[in-house]
Amino acid sequence: MNLFDVPLAVDEGDPEPYAGVGYARLGPQLGAEKLGMTVYELPPGKSNCPYHYEVGNEEWVVALTERLSVRTPDGEVELEPWDVLCFPDGEAGAHRFTNRTEEPVRFAVLSTKIDPSAAVYPDSQKIGIWPPGKLFRLGDAVDYWDGEV
Repeated sequence: MNLFDVPLAVDEGDPEPYAGVGYARLGPQLGAEKLGMTVYELPPGKSNCPYHYEVGNEEWVVALTERLSVRTPDGEVELEPWDVLCFPDGEAGAHRFTNRTEEPVRFAVLSTKIDPSAAVYPDSQKIGIWPPGKLFRLGDAVDYWDGEV
């Protein structure tokens, strides 16, 4: 499979600035079970997902074309083609990818695939759990014994 030629899908109905982002999930196509890779292509001004960090999985990004802007806990960095960053499990691995150029930007994200997993979205104070693929507000937390006694 060639990372530059792989056909990309686009989810309909995503809000701005996430609309129109192309992607291809390669793991299932390659028969992978423990590692996943998704190729993304961001049009100018777009991001592929909100700022978040993984709990239970590690991710890497490989910039393939143009300059990819990456928000991290330490601020924003720009990756040139073939630059690589690792996002460790937990808060230190928070990230968001954005295209601040005038051309499409292609990059690949490699990740472990350990289920169940969680992603925390610090800007919106949410947590997502996969499976089942549900998101909750962190402020809705209840006591451990709530509903048990």
